[in-house]
Amino acid sequence: MTRRGGYVGWALPEAERARLLALFPARYARTVAHHVTLAHGVGPGHPLPTEREGTITGLADDGLGVQALVVAIAGTTDRPGGGTYHVTWSLGPGRRAVESNAVIARLGWSPVEPAAVRLEPRFFPF
Repeated sequence: MTRRGGYVGWALPEAERARLLALFPARYARTVAHHVTLAHGVGPGHPLPTEREGTITGLADDGLGVQALVVAIAGTTDRPGGGTYHVTWSLGPGRRAVESNAVIARLGWSPVEPAAVRLEPRFFPF
Protein backbone atom coordinates (compact mmCIF):
# COMPACT_ATOMS: atom_id res chain seq x y z
CA MET A 1 0.00 0.00 0.00
CA THR A 2 1.33 3.42 -0.96
CA ARG A 3 0.80 6.26 1.48
CA ARG A 4 0.44 9.73 0.11
CA GLY A 5 2.08 12.48 2.05
CA GLY A 6 2.01 16.20 1.71
CA TYR A 7 2.38 19.30 3.78
CA VAL A 8 0.28 21.44 6.09
CA GLY A 9 0.10 25.18 6.16
CA TRP A 10 -2.19 27.92 5.01
CA ALA A 11 -3.84 28.54 1.66
CA LEU A 12 -4.07 32.09 0.42
CA PRO A 13 -7.77 32.74 -0.28
CA GLU A 14 -8.45 34.03 -3.80
CA ALA A 15 -9.68 37.46 -2.60
CA GLU A 16 -6.53 37.89 -0.48
CA ARG A 17 -4.35 36.76 -3.36
CA ALA A 18 -5.88 39.34 -5.70
CA ARG A 19 -5.59 42.12 -3.11
CA LEU A 20 -1.96 41.32 -2.35
CA LEU A 21 -1.02 41.03 -6.03
CA ALA A 22 -2.25 44.61 -6.42
CA LEU A 23 0.02 45.67 -3.53
CA PHE A 24 2.99 43.47 -4.49
CA PRO A 25 2.98 42.84 -8.27
CA ALA A 26 4.51 39.60 -9.49
CA ARG A 27 7.92 40.31 -10.97
CA TYR A 28 8.35 37.09 -12.92
CA ALA A 29 6.29 35.32 -15.59
CA ARG A 30 4.70 32.62 -13.42
CA THR A 31 2.61 33.94 -10.53
CA VAL A 32 2.41 31.39 -7.71
CA ALA A 33 0.95 33.21 -4.66
CA HIS A 34 -0.67 30.04 -3.32
CA HIS A 35 0.23 29.07 0.25
CA VAL A 36 2.47 29.30 3.32
CA THR A 37 4.06 26.01 4.46
CA LEU A 38 4.17 25.04 8.14
CA ALA A 39 5.32 21.39 7.99
CA HIS A 40 6.48 19.36 4.99
CA GLY A 41 6.43 15.58 4.54
CA VAL A 42 3.43 14.86 6.76
CA GLY A 43 0.29 12.79 6.31
CA PRO A 44 -3.32 13.90 5.95
CA GLY A 45 -3.94 13.29 9.67
CA HIS A 46 -1.32 15.83 10.73
CA PRO A 47 -2.89 18.57 12.90
CA LEU A 48 -3.74 21.74 11.04
CA PRO A 49 -2.49 25.08 12.34
CA THR A 50 -4.95 27.13 14.35
CA GLU A 51 -3.86 30.61 13.27
CA ARG A 52 -6.00 32.20 10.57
CA GLU A 53 -4.17 35.42 9.88
CA GLY A 54 -0.69 36.68 9.28
CA THR A 55 1.16 39.82 8.25
CA ILE A 56 3.21 40.31 5.10
CA THR A 57 6.41 41.84 6.48
CA GLY A 58 9.03 41.45 3.78
CA LEU A 59 10.07 40.69 0.24
CA ALA A 60 12.87 38.48 -1.06
CA ASP A 61 13.95 38.54 -4.70
CA ASP A 62 17.15 37.07 -6.08
CA GLY A 63 16.86 39.06 -9.32
CA LEU A 64 17.14 35.77 -11.21
CA GLY A 65 13.60 34.44 -11.08
CA VAL A 66 12.55 33.82 -7.47
CA GLN A 67 10.31 36.31 -5.65
CA ALA A 68 8.78 35.55 -2.24
CA LEU A 69 6.79 37.46 0.35
CA VAL A 70 7.83 36.93 3.97
CA VAL A 71 4.94 36.36 6.36
CA ALA A 72 4.77 36.75 10.15
CA ILE A 73 2.40 34.29 11.80
CA ALA A 74 1.66 34.54 15.52
CA GLY A 75 4.27 37.30 15.69
CA THR A 76 7.20 35.46 14.11
CA THR A 77 8.63 34.83 10.66
CA ASP A 78 10.60 31.81 11.92
CA ARG A 79 9.08 28.46 10.96
CA PRO A 80 9.28 25.90 13.82
CA GLY A 81 11.06 23.30 11.67
CA GLY A 82 13.53 25.85 10.34
CA GLY A 83 13.31 28.39 7.58
CA THR A 84 11.12 31.43 7.21
CA TYR A 85 7.37 31.64 6.74
CA HIS A 86 6.82 32.87 3.20
CA VAL A 87 4.65 32.72 0.11
CA THR A 88 6.47 32.00 -3.15
CA TRP A 89 5.14 34.95 -5.12
CA SER A 90 6.46 34.54 -8.65
CA LEU A 91 8.97 32.46 -10.59
CA GLY A 92 10.97 32.87 -13.74
CA PRO A 93 11.60 30.13 -16.31
CA GLY A 94 13.23 27.03 -14.89
CA ARG A 95 12.82 28.13 -11.27
CA ARG A 96 10.88 26.16 -8.63
CA ALA A 97 8.91 27.23 -5.56
CA VAL A 98 11.12 25.15 -3.28
CA GLU A 99 13.99 27.54 -4.08
CA SER A 100 12.35 30.35 -2.08
CA ASN A 101 13.73 29.00 1.22
CA ALA A 102 17.29 29.03 -0.10
CA VAL A 103 16.92 32.53 -1.56
CA ILE A 104 15.65 33.89 1.76
CA ALA A 105 18.41 32.10 3.70
CA ARG A 106 21.14 33.27 1.33
CA LEU A 107 20.05 36.85 0.62
CA GLY A 108 17.70 37.72 3.46
CA TRP A 109 14.68 39.90 2.84
CA SER A 110 13.74 43.55 2.74
CA PRO A 111 11.01 44.94 5.00
CA VAL A 112 7.80 46.18 3.37
CA GLU A 113 4.86 48.16 4.69
CA PRO A 114 3.05 45.50 6.76
CA ALA A 115 -0.11 44.08 5.19
CA ALA A 116 -2.53 41.84 7.07
CA VAL A 117 -3.49 38.62 5.30
CA ARG A 118 -6.26 36.12 5.98
CA LEU A 119 -5.08 32.50 5.78
CA GLU A 120 -6.91 29.16 5.54
CA PRO A 121 -5.37 26.18 7.39
CA ARG A 122 -5.10 23.20 5.04
CA PHE A 123 -3.41 19.89 4.20
CA PHE A 124 -1.90 19.88 0.70
CA PRO A 125 -1.25 16.41 -0.76
CA PHE A 126 1.83 15.87 -2.93
